[in-house]
Formats: sequence, C-alpha cells, structure tokens
Amino acid sequence: MSWEGWTVFAIFWAVFVTTPGPNAVNCITNGVTLGFRRSLPGVAAILTQAALFLALSALGVSALLLASPMAFQVAKLIGAAFLIYLGVRTWRQAGRALRAADVGGGTVYARAFLIATINPKSVAGYLAAFTQFVQPNVPIGEQMWVIVPTALSLTALSYMGYTALGAGIGRSALGAVASRPLRRGLAVCFMVYGALLGATAMPWRT
Repeated sequence: MSWEGWTVFAIFWAVFVTTPGPNAVNCITNGVTLGFRRSLPGVAAILTQAALFLALSALGVSALLLASPMAFQVAKLIGAAFLIYLGVRTWRQAGRALRAADVGGGTVYARAFLIATINPKSVAGYLAAFTQFVQPNVPIGEQMWVIVPTALSLTALSYMGYTALGAGIGRSALGAVASRPLRRGLAVCFMVYGALLGATAMPWRT
C-alpha cells in the first residue's frame, strides 16, 4: 500500500470508528456505570471483533455473508432484538440510583463483542475497506501488515475515548438527578438502533 493509499485508508477508518453507533453507545454506557478501568474489557472485545472481521474480510467471508440474503436477514433480526432488549433494560435501570454495577469483566466483554458483531455498520465498513483500499496487484498478506495495525490502533483510540467520556460523565453525574435522563437517552439510542436494524431485515426491504 502506497503512502497516499495508507493516508486515505487511515482517514476513512478514523471516520468509520468515530461515527457514533451501537459500539459507542455501549462504551459510554459502560463508562457511566462501571468507570473507565472496569469498562476496558468492552474495548478489548471490540478490538477482538475488529481483528476477526479484518481476517474474514480478507478471506471474502463477509462478501459471502452478503451473498446469502436469508442468513443475513436472520442475523440482523437477532441483532435488532438484542439491541432493543439492551435499550429496555437500560431504560428500566435508569430509575435506580447510579452506583458501581456488580458486573464481571467477562460479562462486559461478551456483551460488547456481541454488540460489535451484530452491528451492520461493521460488515459495511470492512467490505468497503477491502473493496476500495486493497490493491489487487499486491499480495493481500503484505497489505494486511499495514491495514491491521492501522485499523486496530484507530479503533482502540476511538472507543477508549468514548469509554473515558462515559466515565467522566458518570463521575460528574454520580447521585445527581441528571444521570436519569442521560441513561434513558442512551437506552433510546439502543432501541432506535435496534429498530432501524430490524427494519432493514423486513421482507418489504428486499
């Protein structure tokens, strides 16, 4: 990959991972309720998903998934239901006093990994990266040595930033009335993302 190609890819990926979506909402929610350090397994899960999707995209598996509309629609419906469930759960918990949640790192990791995996933005982004930026006349292995570190570094910086933002908000809102509308706003984001994801999987959209 040339220097110019790397620059364009880095800009694309920075925009891709900083645009707010389910991952960002989850990172902010974790930061608000758990604090920065205890939320880091969630960031690690997003990086795991990113590395996995980069490898799958390089092998063409993501393109194969898109070639099977039925399987892709079922996956989107399951993902939509999960996001809506998280939204409802977050909404119900918003009425309680904000305190450090008793959640293990494994739970934080698993939930973040699932959210990242079902996010339709992920499939679109990785496919775009490999259809627009990978050079067909250069061995894919050589290009992965440039693409993967760049993508993972920018992904880590972005979602650690969202987590830090949530942790800062959580500290300032701890025990305050303002924490309830904040958490309910995050809950609405989960439900909206779920509804939009589900709508794209309905039969009349095909």
